[in-house]
Amino acid sequence: MKSIVKVTAVVALMAIALAAGFWLGKTRSLPSTDTPPEVSAPERKILYYRNPMGLPDISPVPKKDPMGMDYIPVYAGEQPASGNDEVKISLEKIQKLGVKTEAVTLRELTRTVRAVSTVQPDERSLYTVAPKFEGWIQRLYVNTTGQAVKKGDALMDVYSPELVTAQHEYLIAKKGTQHVENGGLDAIEGMQRLGESALQRLRNWDISENDLKAVRQEGRVSQNLTLRSPAGGIVLEKRAIQGQRFMPGEILYQIADLSSVWMLADVFEQDLALVRKGQAATIRVDAYPDQLFNGKVTYIYPTVNPATRTAKVRIELPNGQRLLKPDMYGRVEIVSQGPKEKVLAVPDSAVLHSGTRQVVLVDLGDGRFEPRTVKLGPHADGYAEVLGGLKEGERVVVKANFLIDAESNLKAALGGFGHGGQGGHGAHGSAPDERRSVPGSARASAQPEIHRGEGIVEAVDFAHAIVTLAHGPIASLGWPEMVMDFRVDPAQLRTLKPGQKIAFEIIEESAGEYLIVRIGASDDANAPAGRKQPERDQQRGLNLRKH
Repeated sequence: MKSIVKVTAVVALMAIALAAGFWLGKTRSLPSTDTPPEVSAPERKILYYRNPMGLPDISPVPKKDPMGMDYIPVYAGEQPASGNDEVKISLEKIQKLGVKTEAVTLRELTRTVRAVSTVQPDERSLYTVAPKFEGWIQRLYVNTTGQAVKKGDALMDVYSPELVTAQHEYLIAKKGTQHVENGGLDAIEGMQRLGESALQRLRNWDISENDLKAVRQEGRVSQNLTLRSPAGGIVLEKRAIQGQRFMPGEILYQIADLSSVWMLADVFEQDLALVRKGQAATIRVDAYPDQLFNGKVTYIYPTVNPATRTAKVRIELPNGQRLLKPDMYGRVEIVSQGPKEKVLAVPDSAVLHSGTRQVVLVDLGDGRFEPRTVKLGPHADGYAEVLGGLKEGERVVVKANFLIDAESNLKAALGGFGHGGQGGHGAHGSAPDERRSVPGSARASAQPEIHRGEGIVEAVDFAHAIVTLAHGPIASLGWPEMVMDFRVDPAQLRTLKPGQKIAFEIIEESAGEYLIVRIGASDDANAPAGRKQPERDQQRGLNLRKH
């Protein structure tokens, strides 16, 4: 009996011990179950929502853009500290996207002014043949336009009653002088003045001394006298016709000396300050691509063409071989020397124009970039003089295309940098929503991700291997339905035609440009047709057509 009691007591004690152990273990396990809520990260505070395309537009509440894309939340802690406008990019992304920087240095700025020009005759070497008397053309010696003549060459024989009368007067005066040799001195001088007056009239009518000499020596009247060229050159215009009657002052020939010509360059008004009299100029013409012609600026015309906003600049150059012909086109380069001392300069590619200010990205190291407003002076040879905002030795970003790709539109975002960082680009680091904020462009990997969609062919560009699709939503990229262009293998392009419904697969071939790798028949017979076409201009930020 006592053994039974002992066994019962032992069993009871064991049961009590087991119960106590179970209770103790349960109570100790409770704190561990409550631990996660105590140590879990508090819910992050959303500061605002930014435009998914990088436009300078923020919203305090969730909303969609005109293309149907959700605005992206920007959380507390993702913005730069107050008063700090730094942009932080991971070093891996910088290396992958090919950021290039260049130091701000002192350099001599030399700018080349380029302009189109035309060859014109030297106006000081233009001559016209316009007789001062009435007459008839009896014979033409120069009877073609473009014919070369030398000074004194015979142009034509002319008949004029006035010329004949003047010759008669001279011969009468000459004979009269002989008859009055024994007369008084006054009579002799009078006859000599009469003869000299007749010769002077013939000279005034451009009768050459050789022809006058013949009249004086032979003592006979010539019915036809020869008009000669007043200068050497090329006949630019010929109006004379054999047998033609001409009147005093009528232009019969126009002759130009082309041994020296003018190049009249059309220089834009913003470049006029760089052009000065005496500067050397280099001219190229399409007719002689392997030759350079050198001239000198001799005059800057005082007026500007209101239609083209250009002013004429005269450049004189020799033309001994007569290669340059009037009205021939040429390309002029005028080297304009800037200040003799070196000036602080940055590459033009480093400058971002944001409204009324000019901004550069200064590399602070460790993936940190500071947008900084600068004041610029003249531009030359791909560089701009820095008047303020930078110091020598600082490095600026000269190739930042990745920023436009990764953040959709950096230039627009810079407008926010200057206003407390509200441009929506504070999440340059490893923000949790970075994949969403840059759909499809900053998620490059070793194996390109394939995205699938369906749509309708709207246009086919066989010349550039591009197809325009009105596609439905593509969930993997976060795209709503829209109209956009895709590159296609030319072999697949031949199978497409406008209005065709297709299913397609695309990959990101390069930043912001997608390639269709597969085309098949659409399974959806109700592909979006007849819907309102989205705005193309807003889509261009996602996919640029490159010709």
